[in-house]
Amino acid sequence: MTSSGTNSSADSGTSGGETSGGWTTAWELLLPAAAAPARARGKALQSALREAVRSGRLAPGTRLPASRALAADLGVSRGLVTEAYEQLTAEGYLRAGRGSGTWVGGAVAASATRTGTGAQDSAPRTRLSLLPGIPDLSLFPRSTWSAAQRAVLAELPHTTLGYPDPQGLPRLRTAVAQMLARRRGVVVAPERVVVCSGVSQAMTLLGLVLHARGERTVAAEDPGSPEHAELFAHSGMRTVRIPLDGEGPDLALLRDAGVRTLVATPSHQFPSGIAYSARRRAELLAWARSVDGLVIEDDYDGDFRYDRAPVGALQGLDPDHVAYTGSVSKSLAPGMRLGWLVVPEELTAAVVARKRLMDLGNPALDQEVLARFVERGDYDRHLRRALRTYRERRNALLTALAEQLPGTDVSGIAAGLHVIAALPAGGSPGPELAERAAAAGLAIRPLESYTSAPAPDGRAHLVIGYAHLAPDRIAEAVGLLAQVVRGGQGLPAAR
Repeated sequence: MTSSGTNSSADSGTSGGETSGGWTTAWELLLPAAAAPARARGKALQSALREAVRSGRLAPGTRLPASRALAADLGVSRGLVTEAYEQLTAEGYLRAGRGSGTWVGGAVAASATRTGTGAQDSAPRTRLSLLPGIPDLSLFPRSTWSAAQRAVLAELPHTTLGYPDPQGLPRLRTAVAQMLARRRGVVVAPERVVVCSGVSQAMTLLGLVLHARGERTVAAEDPGSPEHAELFAHSGMRTVRIPLDGEGPDLALLRDAGVRTLVATPSHQFPSGIAYSARRRAELLAWARSVDGLVIEDDYDGDFRYDRAPVGALQGLDPDHVAYTGSVSKSLAPGMRLGWLVVPEELTAAVVARKRLMDLGNPALDQEVLARFVERGDYDRHLRRALRTYRERRNALLTALAEQLPGTDVSGIAAGLHVIAALPAGGSPGPELAERAAAAGLAIRPLESYTSAPAPDGRAHLVIGYAHLAPDRIAEAVGLLAQVVRGGQGLPAAR
């Protein structure tokens, strides 16, 4: 063990709200340790910190929060955190000095990287990322969530800790039903809500149920999320892609495909950024009724609209022909693995039966905490804060593109966590540009990653995410992108 001097050095680190990017990414790994039984909590915390360093989630040189701040965030005693810091410092995972804070050491992390495939040693290191679909994990309301956890543990009946209802705890299903009706216009009773481990599990459950009913093909948007096809393939179903126009999916091609199921993102199509027009929404529902089919609505970021109130969910127009799914992955954190599926009455029993066989239900404690979080208005307050933050960052991205890459056109409605940016004509194709950006340390994704069709108008179209970056980092990332673009055109970098 180290001397008592480590205690004071640990307290001189940054607070939980001033953490670096590496620390905020790894913070969620400590939550299970904080929830461990009291006698095992210290060792669980040490093990979680150790693994975070080994895996690289806590990068060498990352400054850890002060023991007092981390203890408050996790809801554990300060002595528990101090002991963990001391133990890992003694083992060489951390380094500390009086008055200089506690940091992740370099030797262990470097050796852990070398034990990998070997390709990592020569691969370019990503300095900045403009990848889409990533929320800012540092916005997670840790203090409020910790308070909700403590309150739930104090009041929870022992019986709740038994095997949960595979459909989801009634308290959470009621809270979710009320929230969806109020925020998204979903027509739902708690009996139609299935709590699941995010949208991915919701899609898998629906795929298994539809396959068991004889369905073998599902339609999906083009461009669209590749994960939709992968999830339904896992359920034994083939996916056909339906191209989009400016209003939504091509209904003529959908009818010609002979399918009865379509996966859609009507409120903010991913990745094109359009919202289905009112006419196309009505036509789509008419198609579903004509074939006795189903639209699976993935409302992945429906709460984030910056120029006006969000468009209501498609499900509200026809609950018998739309299955609605969403999660807290974009609003709170994807690591929580909590979401919901609202299904038509005729599918509910089959979906719940599949859910029971899959995992016996989601953890009861997590469900109780989320239910309390929603009931007390904490979820709404967090969404308002996130909405303000992401609106500011979207504006920062548009400003940076206009200043550093003039001639770039941004399309899509003012919503969500990404934009489509069509770069000035005459540059490299999107995939080639992404490769050169990666070599320069910038992660970007071209539109071609989401479609088999060539990019329109011959320009490079990039799907740019911005929510996870502060405005100054957005400007830095766009500056690096501009250097890559100019380098491909043989022009000098901007000064």
